[in-house]
Amino acid sequence: MPANGNRPLKLQFGLINHEGRYLTAEAFGFKHFNPQMHKWVFFDPLNASAPSLKKKQIWTLEQDPQDPQVVYLRSHLGRYLASDKDGRVTCEADGQHADCRFLIVAQSNGSWALQSEPHLRFFGGSRDHLSCFAQLITDAELWAVHLALHPQSNLLSVARKRYAHLSMEDGEIAVDMNIPWGVAALLTLVYQEGKYCLKTCDSRFLSNDGKLVTQSGRATAYTLELKCGKLAFKDCEGKYLSPMGPTGTLRSGRCSKPGKDELFDLEESHPQVVLTAANGRYVSIRQGVSLAANQEDETDMETFQMEIDKETRKCTFCTSHGNYWDLVAHGGIQSSATEVSATSMFSVEWLGHKVALKANNGKYICTKKNGQLLAVSDSIGEDEQLTLKLINRPMLILRGENGFICHHKNSNLLDGSRSVYDIFSLQFSNGAYHIRGVDGRFWYVNSSGLVCSDGEVPEDFTVELLEHGRLAIRGKNRKYLRGDQGGTLKGDGLSLSSSALWEY
Repeated sequence: MPANGNRPLKLQFGLINHEGRYLTAEAFGFKHFNPQMHKWVFFDPLNASAPSLKKKQIWTLEQDPQDPQVVYLRSHLGRYLASDKDGRVTCEADGQHADCRFLIVAQSNGSWALQSEPHLRFFGGSRDHLSCFAQLITDAELWAVHLALHPQSNLLSVARKRYAHLSMEDGEIAVDMNIPWGVAALLTLVYQEGKYCLKTCDSRFLSNDGKLVTQSGRATAYTLELKCGKLAFKDCEGKYLSPMGPTGTLRSGRCSKPGKDELFDLEESHPQVVLTAANGRYVSIRQGVSLAANQEDETDMETFQMEIDKETRKCTFCTSHGNYWDLVAHGGIQSSATEVSATSMFSVEWLGHKVALKANNGKYICTKKNGQLLAVSDSIGEDEQLTLKLINRPMLILRGENGFICHHKNSNLLDGSRSVYDIFSLQFSNGAYHIRGVDGRFWYVNSSGLVCSDGEVPEDFTVELLEHGRLAIRGKNRKYLRGDQGGTLKGDGLSLSSSALWEY
């Protein structure tokens, strides 16, 4: 496992058939009135009818622990795709049974043919006419793969056990980082017509010659291939990206088949933050292991990675050296823990433009006159409040329970249920954030509680990092931004709900 202890993201994706429709697992079979046919049409629970990738079109790949060539495809309902000896396909199995075993037969264009392992037939079809009975692969048995992961992540080289990052000095992506640190380690996978581009935090694209360019094109488009649960990026010439030379310059090599050097893992990018105390100084470890608010500039020594526990929602703060904040004797806070324990977990209380941190002893962290941080306070006053700035999401992509946030096509509103996303910029401003679109205009909440995207002047929003991988946003009215049933983004949430939590 890499130095930062992250696990690779589970591969989630949509499967697109030869007609451009997505494999869909409905919650149940249902009837739908078709106005063109003037009759009720029955939809099978499993079909390939959807034109876009949303929740019902997401599949999770699970490898067999004994035979890594065998995979299982699990739907959003937690049920597994299965095929019997007669080619009948279902998605009702609640476990990994024999009929759920499939082999991926990768094609040169990156598409997959799915072969039933016990019956050796291929899965394909259209709409609700799906079967797994073909003995040969035709267009009807080919599936294009559309990753359903959040597009922003860290990229780990399997062979080098190092992370990719933007090297501004050399104008390249280098693969030589022990821990994915800072905004430079954030890469965005951009899906374009069945292929993927790698976009850096400064909005440039990786070309297959290793150069970074401002416009995407043929040389920046890669086909994703899967090998033993790892990803390989094949360029337009049939060669694969790999780290080259001492700094691991990411570019296409000579290999026309992916080996270990050409394999990568995608890992979740945790939020990294800078904290400012009431004395106006940054919290730092520059002076040693004891934490103190005594610095005037931001460096890696003032940056901490927040890792939020999925169960307790408490968080740890990790340094760039891989050590965790830890509660020690007399309420002291030191960056001395090498493993997560109860004393390295902290509760975050969100106070609008400020936060307060409570340690495992039930006391709030306060800043003493000399800048030292101690967990000794029973209540929150000025010295217990910190300003928290998220530094590694200058490009913001938000996905809710029904899809991504994107501009409405014909209005100034925002839609929170799209299969495609817009990239917004997040700008910090004294404990709040301004959010703006590619046209340079700002988000704001209008008098009807609708979130608009054509503001001439910035409006304050506050961000709360509440769950593992999810945040909430409040408008200046202190109400949560949520997607309504129709998908429209509104700033009227009175309480926190699933519709107000966003992957970021």
